[in-house]
Amino acid sequence: MPEPVSVNSLASTLQQHLADALTAALPDAGAADPLLRRSDRADFQANGILALAKKLKGNPRELAATVTAALPANDLIKDIEVSGPGFLNITLTDRAITETLAARAADARLGVPYAAQAGTTVIDYAQPNVAKEMHVGHLRSAVIGDAMAKIMEFGGETVIRRHHIGDWGTQYGMLIQYLMEHPHELDHEGAKEDGEAAMSSLDRLYKASRAVFDSDEGFKARSRDRVVALQAGDPETLAHWQRFVDESKIYFYSVFNKLDMDIEDADIVGESGYNDMLEETCRLLEESGVAVRSEGALCVFFDDVKGPDGNQVPLIVKKTNGGYGYAATDLSAIRNRVQELKADALLYVVDVRQSLHFKMVFETARRAGWLEIGDGGGDGSGEAKPVQLAFGTVLGKDGKPFKTRAGVSVRLVDLLDEAIERATAVVREKNNEKVGLTEAEIVENGAQIGIGAVKYADLSTSAARDYKFDLDQMVSLTGDTSVYIQYAYARIQSILRLSGGAKPVAHPELELAPAERSLGLHLDQFAEVLAEVAAAYEPHKLAAYLYQLASHYTTFYAECPVLKAGTPEQVENRLFLCELTARTLRQGLALLGIRTPERL
Repeated sequence: MPEPVSVNSLASTLQQHLADALTAALPDAGAADPLLRRSDRADFQANGILALAKKLKGNPRELAATVTAALPANDLIKDIEVSGPGFLNITLTDRAITETLAARAADARLGVPYAAQAGTTVIDYAQPNVAKEMHVGHLRSAVIGDAMAKIMEFGGETVIRRHHIGDWGTQYGMLIQYLMEHPHELDHEGAKEDGEAAMSSLDRLYKASRAVFDSDEGFKARSRDRVVALQAGDPETLAHWQRFVDESKIYFYSVFNKLDMDIEDADIVGESGYNDMLEETCRLLEESGVAVRSEGALCVFFDDVKGPDGNQVPLIVKKTNGGYGYAATDLSAIRNRVQELKADALLYVVDVRQSLHFKMVFETARRAGWLEIGDGGGDGSGEAKPVQLAFGTVLGKDGKPFKTRAGVSVRLVDLLDEAIERATAVVREKNNEKVGLTEAEIVENGAQIGIGAVKYADLSTSAARDYKFDLDQMVSLTGDTSVYIQYAYARIQSILRLSGGAKPVAHPELELAPAERSLGLHLDQFAEVLAEVAAAYEPHKLAAYLYQLASHYTTFYAECPVLKAGTPEQVENRLFLCELTARTLRQGLALLGIRTPERL
């Protein structure tokens, strides 16, 4: 990876200046945090002196004045005043703002550094089930996981994607037996890679086999025998099972392609990928005493996990009948990811309703020693860090889980198609002679805006919260939507195209208008926001930053003429701010998996 240009943010530089002044003025205080934050009274406010005054039993306003006097003259601070009980209100120089932004603009990565403690993260997301349609419930894991993978990679982390698809279980005995007795049921017209045709065949076969299974005892018995043959590795049975997997992948890829997500075949390691490890996983757990036999099943117990009757609720690793529980597969996956893939962090983008299961799985892996990675580790503990990035439910406008009128889950592909249709209508309505989009461009932009709207609505909500799926609001040009941000980007591109011979050039000698200062200070926060998002797995904070950036730009656009600014230097400087804003919006949205049309 190319080395990024090292650019200290204005906040971090100011933080260091204040910390040095605190140490010089108050040597008895030891290391002290100025507690710096953005302020509506100045550019920044430092509140740390109040805590110091309490510690030193001094007057906070007098201590604040002492610290202010200890600050050496520099090009960073324009004004500093003591406010209230001892706050420091700090205003930066226009030159410092522009020079810092110019340094960011000179770097292809906008001055975003690679993480100092970058390691290897395995991220488990986008986990549909073979032979079943993807519905709205599959949306969040895919969108959140894809964004987090992109954000972490941009920060220098080695990211290994894993799609833990549901491709194993007793239901395949029924499906395979039916297919063997009706060998042409998976045949379908159209191109081999037609995802809708593949899913239609799978859905038809599933419904037909279920009907026979429920009504024909002979078929039911043959299906159960076929499960045994599948688990025993019978070649003919496995070949038919593989057909289901391959047909399902055609469908999966068609949906993920519509979602504008790249899914690599090598990253799809479903439940079946760990079959060879299951028995060993159970044996190791029992031999170590981590798991014990209870009523014939192999279980792990926890003091803090109890049922309504007060009895401990176990994690069942192996059932009484000898079958393996989901826990056996999940624990085997952890062994593989830590021991073979050398992960020092494991991120599971999974529904919040599975939180108890993963809590027990993680603790079992810890007890068994399967998180141990030797020296250090992602957090210095010597263990890989398992984390569930738990997400809430997609709700309808009525605040209830999103269903069709018939009470079934909404097909994901139908939802995406409707979003694209709505967005395309918006693009077509806004198109005029000045914009001049061709029909092909309208269709392309409609797809980018529609899919972006769906993703942004998901990502702009804290993952653990439920959110309402409202397409009317999602494709709105106003409010906290991706469309608002995309239009801000397109507006900037229009200005740059109309700039003629004027070029974006930073002019640190110029005085900045209030809207320019606000825009510049927000632009400078991009790297810090990305670091915070990556560390806490909170992509909604990047979405919030980008919406705020677009809002700052809208104010700047209204208050600060760009191409009709007073002097050529001011035109260049404002074009510079426009261009850096566009680059930041484009990069930020790309990390969320959202495209930015050049013209709208």
